[in-house]
Amino acid sequence: MNYFHRQIQLWGEDTQNLLKDKKVLIVGSGGLGSSLAYALGSSGIGQIDVVDFDTVSIHNIHRQILFNLEDGDKFKAEIFKEKIEKRYDGIKINTHIKTFDEFIKTSTEKFDLILDATDNLETRGKIDKFAKSQHTPWIYSSVEAFHGQVCFMDKANFKPFVKENLKPAGIAAPIVMFIASFEANLALRYLANLEVKKDILYYLDISSGELNLRKFKL
Repeated sequence: MNYFHRQIQLWGEDTQNLLKDKKVLIVGSGGLGSSLAYALGSSGIGQIDVVDFDTVSIHNIHRQILFNLEDGDKFKAEIFKEKIEKRYDGIKINTHIKTFDEFIKTSTEKFDLILDATDNLETRGKIDKFAKSQHTPWIYSSVEAFHGQVCFMDKANFKPFVKENLKPAGIAAPIVMFIASFEANLALRYLANLEVKKDILYYLDISSGELNLRKFKL
């Protein structure tokens, strides 16, 4: 418990102990996923499963804070496991080096929460469908240029987001870490049985300094 001293100051030992039995699925371990790894991997969650078929590319490391220059061409999920288990030995990391389509065909695990750390809307649509089939909430997150979006998806309809053939814009590291941290905070509050606003889209524009909220249609 000394490891979690400051968290216990925040919410007490009973709440901290709740996290030991929680199982979280993170889809993607790139920019958002690697920041989620650090934010959640040493929080006391008992198990994190990560789905990612990709390897580390040098041109992405600037915003994928889990990786170093020597990690080029290694599987992201394997590095995720190695580094996060070294930070806290009470966590179990399961890696799934495959596409999300391949994962859902064979998955039998029941998760408490699913976290989106992908970079395309098509996969997010599939996450939504999978989560609803499992009766499991999930958190949507996206980031591009100097703005980002986060939403704790419970009963909301995700269909307005499903668009294809969108070309990504440039991106800077701090906004990625900001959005991932926002997502991680919502996740921790939910897993610790604290109040979370559900089906509310948070839209942040760093350029203007605006944080807008929008209620989803159920």
